[in-house]
Amino acid sequence: MSLSKFESMLKTNSVYFFDSLEFEEIIHYYLDNGKHSLAKKAVQLGLEQHPTSVVLKLLRVELLIFDDELQKASQLLAELEAVEPNNEEAFIQKATIYSKRNKHIEAIATLTKALPFIEDPADIWSMIGMEYLYLDDFTNARKNFANCIDVDFEDYSSLYNIVYCFDMENNHEEAIQYLHTYLDKNPYCEVAWHQLGRQFFVLNRFEEALKAFDYAVLIDENFIGGYLEKAKTLEELERYEEAVGNYLITLELDDPTAFAYVRIGECYEKMQEFHKATQFYKKAVHEDPLLDKAWVLLTKMYQKEGDYQKASYYISKALQIDDSNPLYWRSYAEINLKLNFYEEVIKAFYTCIELGDVSLEIYVGLSDVLLFLGEFKEALKVLVKAKNIFKQFAEIEYRLCGLFMLDGKETYSLLHLKNALAINSEHRNVLKELYPTVYELENIQTVIESYLKATE
Repeated sequence: MSLSKFESMLKTNSVYFFDSLEFEEIIHYYLDNGKHSLAKKAVQLGLEQHPTSVVLKLLRVELLIFDDELQKASQLLAELEAVEPNNEEAFIQKATIYSKRNKHIEAIATLTKALPFIEDPADIWSMIGMEYLYLDDFTNARKNFANCIDVDFEDYSSLYNIVYCFDMENNHEEAIQYLHTYLDKNPYCEVAWHQLGRQFFVLNRFEEALKAFDYAVLIDENFIGGYLEKAKTLEELERYEEAVGNYLITLELDDPTAFAYVRIGECYEKMQEFHKATQFYKKAVHEDPLLDKAWVLLTKMYQKEGDYQKASYYISKALQIDDSNPLYWRSYAEINLKLNFYEEVIKAFYTCIELGDVSLEIYVGLSDVLLFLGEFKEALKVLVKAKNIFKQFAEIEYRLCGLFMLDGKETYSLLHLKNALAINSEHRNVLKELYPTVYELENIQTVIESYLKATE
């Protein structure tokens, strides 16, 4: 009734009287529904009618903080503290201002001062816990969240935060002990069983993790998170068919997700059921066309089948989403090599190098394609760069031998041949396969034979 009367007043520009409690209810309604402009209007009108109301002034402080008008909020709080020095809401808002200014120690001190004046301290403990989290002080954060659990066992937000603190400290064994103690008092808590399973999973104790997740979904048959974690655990145990069954349950309980489709596809792939795997990867990209991982998985499936035209289409889709992933460009190069699209291969290898993939395979592959296209000088440049990174690699030295000889620089060619033989003489077939005309040269054969005789 008060709300409709207030909104009627705004529409007609009339002035109605409301007591301060009615204004509080109206303002809280607007705040809860995210209507901050109307909340501000209600605060303004409320203070015009009740200028001494501490509660309305505190609500104004809250709105000022929301708008980042921290200086104004601080000034108003100072005035309120002079009137009511022990007002719990004033402490909370003051701490909020400190927190927004990244003064977390001051926020904690302010909230601690508030504790003696508050009947239900759980909210304050939770706020203190959050401030300690901002400071990366996980031990003290955990203690405060544990205080919340002590007064309310169903405070799952605090329970999650406690486990998060253990995780950040890598104290998984302690987390397990804490959760066991919690479950002794609250054994039918699916959230705790779920969190316990996660701790076992991190420690690779998959059988124990599976039991915990089993309890979680037995307690709550609609617990999607429990089924997902159970399915992931079954994958680790190589029980792929059961894993698929659990992923399918999540699809029945909620709208389908690309994540679940991908995981199902990966299970079928591990079971060598490639057709089914492909079907689910396609469902994943249909559900989320921007999921590059699914496009890549489809690419690999068609590579396995030798269908490089389709593989090329799918890897191009992945690159449209993320063209800064060198692994995708590697795959693009491999596929186009099979399709004899050498210019695309060269583009892909150069992109890999630009993106920081400076592995030996990239340089060697690039130089070999350039050699095939007759780009001897460019291939030589690539290998010289490679040699600066990979100091003692026969694969590079044999190629340098061949390229320098083709470039008419016999002295350099023979020097690199000697280096290559010293590193690994058994790899000399690299020279024979890539540079057969060079390999057959008399001076090349003389160096090889001399080296082999000397090392017999």
